[in-house]
Amino acid sequence: MPDRAPLASGPPVPRAPTENDLSEQNQAASTPAPSGGPAAGTTGFRPAFVAAVPLGTIAEELGVALPAGSWNAGVTGISLNSRTVEPGDLYMALPGASRHGADFARQAVDAGAVAVVTDDAGARQLAMSGDLAVPVLVVGTPRTAVGPLAALIYRSQPADGAFPTLLGVTGTNGKTTTTYFINSLLRALGKTPGLIGTIEILAGAEPIPSLLTTPESTDVHALLALMRERGLEAASMEVSSHAVSFHRVDGVVFDVVGFTNLTQDHLDLHGSMEEYFRTKAELFTAGRARQAVVTVDDAWGRQLAAEAGIPVTTLATNGPDAIADWAVAAVAARGLGADFELRSRDGRVIRLHTGLPGDFNVANAALAAIMVLATGVEADTLQAALDEHDPFTVAVPGRMQLISNAPASVVDFAHNPDALARALEAVRSPEPGSKVIVVFGATGQRDQGKRPTMGAIAARLADVVIVSDDDPHDEDAAAIRADVLAGAYAARDAEKLGCEILEAYPRDAAIRQAVDTATARDTILVAGRGHEVWQEVKGVNLALDDRVELRAALAAKGFSVSTDHRIES
Repeated sequence: MPDRAPLASGPPVPRAPTENDLSEQNQAASTPAPSGGPAAGTTGFRPAFVAAVPLGTIAEELGVALPAGSWNAGVTGISLNSRTVEPGDLYMALPGASRHGADFARQAVDAGAVAVVTDDAGARQLAMSGDLAVPVLVVGTPRTAVGPLAALIYRSQPADGAFPTLLGVTGTNGKTTTTYFINSLLRALGKTPGLIGTIEILAGAEPIPSLLTTPESTDVHALLALMRERGLEAASMEVSSHAVSFHRVDGVVFDVVGFTNLTQDHLDLHGSMEEYFRTKAELFTAGRARQAVVTVDDAWGRQLAAEAGIPVTTLATNGPDAIADWAVAAVAARGLGADFELRSRDGRVIRLHTGLPGDFNVANAALAAIMVLATGVEADTLQAALDEHDPFTVAVPGRMQLISNAPASVVDFAHNPDALARALEAVRSPEPGSKVIVVFGATGQRDQGKRPTMGAIAARLADVVIVSDDDPHDEDAAAIRADVLAGAYAARDAEKLGCEILEAYPRDAAIRQAVDTATARDTILVAGRGHEVWQEVKGVNLALDDRVELRAALAAKGFSVSTDHRIES
């Protein structure tokens, strides 16, 4: 028996309607999944070879006893989903909102699971249903044991072996673009990087579509082991607040973690901005990361830099006079993007360029550069890669993605108040008489408080506001639109704004209406869904890609569609 606390000890695991229920992963899917690669949670994430870990070692880690004769059973994988179990797996039977993972233990054993880990409720359920042919290990909170067990089984970050340098990015907005920027810069430095994020997962040549911003901990550790097996030298990962709350990055230690910003979002899960901040701040502790780069443009960033339990490099992107280790300065527009400098306290200067529009992409590029610098890359080496390869002019699907030039038509993932405001400000043309037309909505079963706020922002910053549907989920789409419209109308009336406010649905019709309204000198922003290709309505996934719909509508009106993919982000 180990003299440390068992892995499964700890506070109860939070639950929220935004989290995919773990036991329900075993239920048959009623809707199609995106095609193009293995879905999240499948064995496509696993390394080709895993040296077996004795079940006795796992029992010691959990602090539980094993039945006689089962110590040497070899464990070569771990799964939360009976449908992805392979021979040699440890099956984690976790409690869910409507089903318990123990309901599917027999299927897991039939598929080759050599043992089951569950809680008291699961153990009672298994006892009532009859004996399983494998050991059942019972712990208080098995959810908190999943990540550390996955790290142990896959040896994802072994103390005695090389593994990819791991950079994690968290914050409300900018995570996806920053991780793409990091990967692009790593390639410019001659490294072979991996990527784990909202849009896709890269652990080699073929991208794997992603279903969660941060995959389940079983998949995260399998992916890190796969990257190590394939010789990848570094990887960047988006780390959402959900990932921290629901233990998806447990057992992972980041070499560098970066913080972008914190604005209103996900309050349906966290309840308050303070709790949202506290969840993000958990990542900036000694057990989870070795060092950090924190953007200190707002009070949350400054508080995080002051309270972090690891060494912190601070970054200011809102002016050269800010007090920080590195500051953005000398920003000058070039094309759609900008040239700028990073100046350090000790007098060093790094010159950068990004081809993506918006001051937020200057901030994303600056954070990516300083995070890579924090891994030990010399500033001169970094500068040479920036000069030769222009790594921050890179396509990020659905992030300020340019679809046409006349009218300027952009698809962006902006789905919260701060992101929508920044996107609208970024696309405003200085040309006299040019209008900004925005199509957006709000997600169902999520933070309802931001809906009228987003409506008000659109009314203030756009000339034509077209409110449509995002992902209604199981909520009434008309009621969601009404919440957004209420905020838009209230702002227009109270502030005597001159914008036109329209309601149009379904979303493809709203996009066509935006194009019908536009002239060649106007700007169209389709916001909220970005790279997403499915719209969930009442449990059914409907094929819908804003980029496809916008291209089709533009072509139908005789407008030219952009074919320049170098800065299509």
